[in-house]
Amino acid sequence: MTEADTVLVTGATGNTGRRVADRLIRRGHRVRTANRSRPAQPRAARRHVRFDWDDRSTHPAALDGVRGVYLVPPIGVVEPARQMRPFLDLARDAGVRRIVLLSSSAIPAGGSGLGLVHTAIAEMFPEWAVLRPSWFMQNLADDHMHAHSIRERGEIVTATGDGRVGFIDAADIAAVAVRALTDTTPHNTDHLLTGPQALSYAEVAAIIAELSGRPVRHRGVTVDVMRQLLTGAGIPGRFAVLLSGMDHAIAGGAEDRTTTTVADVTGDRPTSFREFCAAHVRRWQPAG
Repeated sequence: MTEADTVLVTGATGNTGRRVADRLIRRGHRVRTANRSRPAQPRAARRHVRFDWDDRSTHPAALDGVRGVYLVPPIGVVEPARQMRPFLDLARDAGVRRIVLLSSSAIPAGGSGLGLVHTAIAEMFPEWAVLRPSWFMQNLADDHMHAHSIRERGEIVTATGDGRVGFIDAADIAAVAVRALTDTTPHNTDHLLTGPQALSYAEVAAIIAELSGRPVRHRGVTVDVMRQLLTGAGIPGRFAVLLSGMDHAIAGGAEDRTTTTVADVTGDRPTSFREFCAAHVRRWQPAG
């Protein structure tokens, strides 16, 4: 892609989308951000459009003149291909050449859900990449169930047992995404992304407790209890089943791995969880 090409960034207010857009703009690329609402004060260098996965009338304007897309799937949807495949057809017909999809380390190509979208993108577009990050560090610090539980009760509740996760900073995901969107040679692969160390939630709790100066523990529960907690927090039933099942997979060792992909693609080492915590320690202070 050239600097004259417009890049569409969906999910533009999300953990990765806003970081991808900001990095592209700082590098001089033309960016169009898109989500369901318009930012109160969009940057002058950024054109914004309304985009809603459930409203196909918003899709053509988002794709007009675009050559590359950072694609964030609809949130809380177990089988997103129904919504995403018509958009991909429209993007191909509109002349989009490069798609970078945000997926998950838990979802391989050809699997259910996003795995089907992964396969479709590789088949439909000449230039593509699929990002498969591990669990976001931001889930423990931002507006997320775990972060609320840490602030309010001094605990992290999961069904992961002693299983470990290679937690990753959303900023590192964004850095890889920007390279996948703008490198002259298309990546045409999927990138399994992790931080530099795999940690159990008990180890995560200990690091947060050490740096914040407040007691934090990991409370293990069963998969059924975790599902009930998720639905009680407002997460749709089928998606709560999916998420609690992912906890069960972690307990079995499915996410106990690290990769060097962030450094290989960007040339920079990924952020460690301790570094992330030191930078966000105020996030775990009790409300009020």
